[in-house]
Amino acid sequence: MDVSLATSAGRADRSNEDFVGAVPGAVVLLDGAGIPGAESLCSHGVAWYTHRLGGGLLGHLSRGDERELAAILASAIGEIAAEHGDTCDIADPSSPQATVAMVRAHQDRLEWLLLADSFLVIDQVDAGPLVITDEREMTARRECSVPLTGIAQETPEYDRVRASCATALRARRNQPGGYWIAKDDPRAAREAVTGSRSLADVNGVALLSNGASRIVDPYGRTDWPGVLDLLRASGPAGVIARVRQAEAQTTGGADAHSPDDATVAHCTHLPR
Repeated sequence: MDVSLATSAGRADRSNEDFVGAVPGAVVLLDGAGIPGAESLCSHGVAWYTHRLGGGLLGHLSRGDERELAAILASAIGEIAAEHGDTCDIADPSSPQATVAMVRAHQDRLEWLLLADSFLVIDQVDAGPLVITDEREMTARRECSVPLTGIAQETPEYDRVRASCATALRARRNQPGGYWIAKDDPRAAREAVTGSRSLADVNGVALLSNGASRIVDPYGRTDWPGVLDLLRASGPAGVIARVRQAEAQTTGGADAHSPDDATVAHCTHLPR
């Protein structure tokens, strides 16, 4: 399996909180998340968490761990929780956490796992791309944002309500009826979106962090088949370059976003 990787920090003055890495037959991509100003909860920070967790996952996969991907993720979450649970308030909803995307070529099948809002794009032999994500965080975000409807932006009232919406969203993390993310509780791994497909039916697969997936939504610079075309032509760095271009050209309105860390992995020549 050939793997090409690219990652880009959203801001030059902040650490890249994404992680991507590969070992023979497997790829791991994490998108770190945390609350600015939460250093009192965890002195290590989000980038530390994603790199520790990503490295732990690659360690298991490189050693030929035969367990299901969810079981491997549960072990890695538990290992990192034990590493800093005595010094940091890892149970607080604002402590470091990460989305997880994993793929593995194993026993003639492509296996995958997604936890939270990264994207997996499978280049199918006899059909268009199969796009897989975990929509539960976006669903929870929409529901928690309902109180903002009709309130003028850039007003004290809007800021107050938005803060309460953010608190409500954090309360739904790793809770039934909410959404799930890698953090301190290994049981979150049981809630991951998982699946598999015969390797004979797959030409390749791409993994994208939320920041990289902006090329499709909200920026609409291409569609998912176009993402695969761009990967074949320009590789992961080409996708990220288009995202940065869109961010620079979108200066206002509903589609404006602050630059985000963006990461892409592209796997081709899968074993048959």
